[in-house]
Amino acid sequence: MSLLSADALPRDPLQALRAIVRAADEFDSLKRSQVTAARRAGQTWEAIAAALGISRQSAWSYYAADVLAELAASVHANADLDGNDAIELAVAEAKAVRRERLAG
Repeated sequence: MSLLSADALPRDPLQALRAIVRAADEFDSLKRSQVTAARRAGQTWEAIAAALGISRQSAWSYYAADVLAELAASVHANADLDGNDAIELAVAEAKAVRRERLAG
């Protein structure tokens, strides 16, 4: 399946290159959002790396900052939780991920 066709590009090579760069930026953004969604759904870095066709270490190195930023935002959004409430929430979320993995 091809999402980009040479027939869809402008005839002028420089305009075509600009269109390709815009498409590459859009694809990168889409990949980042899907990696974040996969991690949120409980997928391992190994599974994500296999889907991307790269090593686990490469996947983690390239995408972990996005995932960590989302986690930091979640921490800030729940700043009013005390330690026990935060632990209970984390345990509940871990159990939900485990249930999804077992069901899927």
